[in-house]
Amino acid sequence: MTSQPGVLAAHPVLSVPPAEPAAAVAYFGASLAFHADVSDVAAALAGGGDPGFVLLDSRSTESWDQGHVPGAVHLPTALIAEQAPRLLDPAVPVVTYCWGPGCNGATRAALALARLGYRVKEMLGGFEYWAREGFPYETWEGGGQRGPDPLTAPAGTDDCGC
Repeated sequence: MTSQPGVLAAHPVLSVPPAEPAAAVAYFGASLAFHADVSDVAAALAGGGDPGFVLLDSRSTESWDQGHVPGAVHLPTALIAEQAPRLLDPAVPVVTYCWGPGCNGATRAALALARLGYRVKEMLGGFEYWAREGFPYETWEGGGQRGPDPLTAPAGTDDCGC
C-alpha cells in the first residue's frame, strides 16, 4: 500500500508516512550512539579483558541488593554529581542501566553523567532484560541465573541473528 499526500492511510501504521531514507539513517544512527542492548553488553563483558566501558547501575541500594549485573558500578542517580568524579574516569565511556523498559532511571543517570562531561550510553531493557535473557546476576545473598525467557532471548543459541 502506498500512502499518497492528502490521503489518509487505512490504518495507523502509515497514517504518518515513513521517513525518507536519509532521515532514517540519521535517526537510527543517532539512536545507536545513545543505546546498547543487553546482549551486546553481555557479550562485551564476557569477551575477556577490558570492554572499553564502565557499566553503571543507577538504582537504589535496596534495588542493587535485590540483583545487579556482575562487575557493574553502583551509583544511584541522586549521587552522580557528588560521587562520579571520584568513581569514574572521564576518558572511559559509561553505559547506564536501571530496572527495565518501564523505568527511565538509566536515562536520567545518563543525562546527569553527560552534564558532567562523560560519554554515555543507556542499556536498553535494564536489569529486567539482563535477567530475562538468562545472564548471571548477583544479589546480596550471592549469585543467581535464570533460564532465558523464550519471548526475550533466542532458544538454543546465543545469537539472535539481529
